[in-house]
Amino acid sequence: MSKPIAIKAIRNIRQPGKPEKTYNRSNFSIKKIEAFLSKDITLLGKPFSDKVKESFYLELASLMSAGLDIKNSLQLIMDEQSKKTVKLILTEVLEKVVSGKTLSQSLKENKSFTPYEYFTLEIGEETGQLVAVLSQLSIYYKNRIKQRRQIISALTYPAIVLSVALLSVSFMLNYVVPMFADVFKRFGGDLPFLTQKVMDLSHFMQAWAGRGLLSFLILIVILFSNKQKTWYKKYRDHVLQKTPLVKGIISKIYLSRFSSTMQLLLGAKIPLVQALSLSKQVIGFYPLEQSLTKMELDILQGKALHQSMAEYKVFPSKMVALVKVGEEVNQLELFFRNLNERYYEELDYQTTQLSKFIEPVIIVILGLVVGIVLIAMYLPMFNMGNTIG
Repeated sequence: MSKPIAIKAIRNIRQPGKPEKTYNRSNFSIKKIEAFLSKDITLLGKPFSDKVKESFYLELASLMSAGLDIKNSLQLIMDEQSKKTVKLILTEVLEKVVSGKTLSQSLKENKSFTPYEYFTLEIGEETGQLVAVLSQLSIYYKNRIKQRRQIISALTYPAIVLSVALLSVSFMLNYVVPMFADVFKRFGGDLPFLTQKVMDLSHFMQAWAGRGLLSFLILIVILFSNKQKTWYKKYRDHVLQKTPLVKGIISKIYLSRFSSTMQLLLGAKIPLVQALSLSKQVIGFYPLEQSLTKMELDILQGKALHQSMAEYKVFPSKMVALVKVGEEVNQLELFFRNLNERYYEELDYQTTQLSKFIEPVIIVILGLVVGIVLIAMYLPMFNMGNTIG
C-alpha cells in the first residue's frame, strides 16, 4: 500500500454530488448474512492482505473526513498504487461506484472482501456513519497486524535456535557418530550402555532419515490441502488448546479478536444476533466459532448475552462478568473495547515472557544433547585408556 496521500492534493479535485442511498434495513437479515459466508478475513497470498486493508480504510476515511466524495477518494487511492493486483481490485471497485452502486455493494461483489466488511459498511452508509466505520475498520486491522507481529516476534528467535539445534544433532548422528563407530569396530569389545544407545539412534536415523523427511513433506501437503476443512480446524485447535505454554496465549488472541470485532459491529449499530453471526466469520478458532453458533440461537430464544456466554468454557468468568455489567448499563460496545485493550496488554506481556523463557531452555537442552553425544563417543576411549593403564 502506498503512503498516506497528502491532503493538499484534494484542493485540485472537483467534488460531484454524493449518490443517494437506497437501503432497506429490513433486507439486512440473518439469512442474508448466512448466504454470503466467508471462511476468513484474509488468506495467505491474497493481494488485499490485512496490511493493505488497514491502509486502504485509513486513507479512505481521511479523505472523506476532509470533504472529498467517495468516487474521487477511491480515484486518488487507486492512482497511488504501485502493485498491479491491488490497483486492479480498486479499479473494479471504483467502476462499480461510478456506475451508481454503493461502496458496500461494490465490495460485496469482489472476492477480496468479506461479509464482515461490507455488511458493516452497509450499516455505516445507512446511518450516515460511513467515515467512522471506515476508521474503526482501519483500527481493527491495525490491531490484528500488531497481534500477529507479537507472536512472530516472540517465536522467531526460539524457532531459529530450535532449528539450528535439530540440524546440529542430526549432523552429529548422521556424520560424526558413524566416524567413531568405525574406530570402535577396530578395537572391538563391548561398548558402554550410553554409547551403544547413541549408536543405535544414529543407525536408526541413517536408515529412516529419507523416509522420515518424505513422510513429513507428505504430511505438510495433506494438512495444507485440508486446512479449510472442518475436521482439520477442529483437530488443530484442539491440539493448540492442550499445548503447554501457548494454550493461554492462543485463547487470548481469539478472545481479543472477538472483543475487537464485537466492539466495531455494535458501534455500527448492528443487532446483537447479526453481530455474533458476522464475528463468527472472522474468528478462525473452531471452539469459539461453535460457541457463537449456539449463542445465536440462545439470544433468539430470549437469553441475555452474558447468560449464553457463561455456558461455554471458551469464555473466562471475568469476561462474562464484564459483559453482564455492559448489558445492565447498555454499554456493551464500551466494555468490549475495554476487554480488547486488556487482552492486548496481557498478550504483549505473555509473549514477551514466553520468548524470554523459551530461549534459555532451548539453549540448555541443546547443550545437554550435544554433551551427551560427545560423552557417549569419548567414553569407550576413556575405558580403553583405563584398561591399558
